[in-house]
Amino acid sequence: MSVPDTSQGTSGTPDWAARADDAARSVTRHFGRPLLLLPGTHLAAPVRPSSRFPGQPWNYWWQAHYVDCLVDAGFRELASGSRFDGGDRPSAGRLASRLVTTIRLRNVLRYVNSYYDDMAWLALATLRLDALAERAHQPGRRRNARLQESLSPQFESASTDDMGGGTFWSTTRDFKNTPATAPVALHFARTGKPERAQGLVDWLDATLFEPARGLYLDGAWIREGKLVLAEEVYTYNQGPVLGALLELGGDANLARAAALVASVAEHLTICGPDTQGRHVLRSEGTGDGGLFTGILVRYLALAAGDVRLPAPSRATAGQLVLDTAEALWAGRTVRTDAAHGTYGRYDDDGWLIFSTEPQRPAAETYPADTAVELSTQLQAWMVLEAAARVRHLVGAEA
Repeated sequence: MSVPDTSQGTSGTPDWAARADDAARSVTRHFGRPLLLLPGTHLAAPVRPSSRFPGQPWNYWWQAHYVDCLVDAGFRELASGSRFDGGDRPSAGRLASRLVTTIRLRNVLRYVNSYYDDMAWLALATLRLDALAERAHQPGRRRNARLQESLSPQFESASTDDMGGGTFWSTTRDFKNTPATAPVALHFARTGKPERAQGLVDWLDATLFEPARGLYLDGAWIREGKLVLAEEVYTYNQGPVLGALLELGGDANLARAAALVASVAEHLTICGPDTQGRHVLRSEGTGDGGLFTGILVRYLALAAGDVRLPAPSRATAGQLVLDTAEALWAGRTVRTDAAHGTYGRYDDDGWLIFSTEPQRPAAETYPADTAVELSTQLQAWMVLEAAARVRHLVGAEA
């Protein structure tokens, strides 16, 4: 159906903050729910429509990125002085705090799980949540100290000299990869361990960097005494590497970051009639892949605002964010059938849904009456939040 667009600013430019609010309401209202009807809890269903009863897959790391999206919305709430979902509903920060607590309940009363990348994403998200609480002058800003104390030793344990360095992906300890090493490096960098972080980044550059495309491969095994590479290149992997390089700083890391932005623009974008000539980042499908491009966009937004990078690099990063966000927004659709309920800004018209692929409309990737995955909707929300940050930067520089 035709979707009304009430998110244009007074100058005719897109109001990316309003669009991000739309995505936030769509996810929190439609996917968000209490855990087993327990008051004060909040968790996101992995797919909707879905049963409210146990038995659904447990996607720990999807919930971690849900925390991150709520923190994004929380920072915008502080800037605007208004809540993303109205004054009578919980703030984004309050929902994020409930979510972190509920993750522990759902994960059998602990934050540790079998995958080091999962744990790294939750640790990173809660660092940002604590920063939000501090900015908002909320008491108990170190409320997540127990989580950090629980997870930080996991990262130390998983980052070994086996294979020359890097971080294991899981407790099986037979595979080291970019998805674990890069966010763990970023966590080390943000928690006062720059030497540990630099060692992991240098291992990635020496072991998993592919010079031909200037991008990072997925990972490596040791088999029969030899290093065997997993040579897939995903959008996801480039994002946290970029974040770690920016966090560490220094001429060499910043030069790598600028080169990585250029390589992403050259090799991981789609441009053609379906994108109206924009260079839109490619997507990685559904399931876990439904989050991959959103994660890259989050760190491209950081690059767009980092004045230590050359101006052309910042401009490229910002344009990739805005073009991908525009494509996702243009392809949105709304479901209006009573079975799915009404959500988001379009309370009178239906539930706002975003595509799994920026270059295709949501009506094609999620036809009527098909279930919608949380990962893909978090990805769209993440991209729109990134666009709001980039647009704010542009406005500040004007």
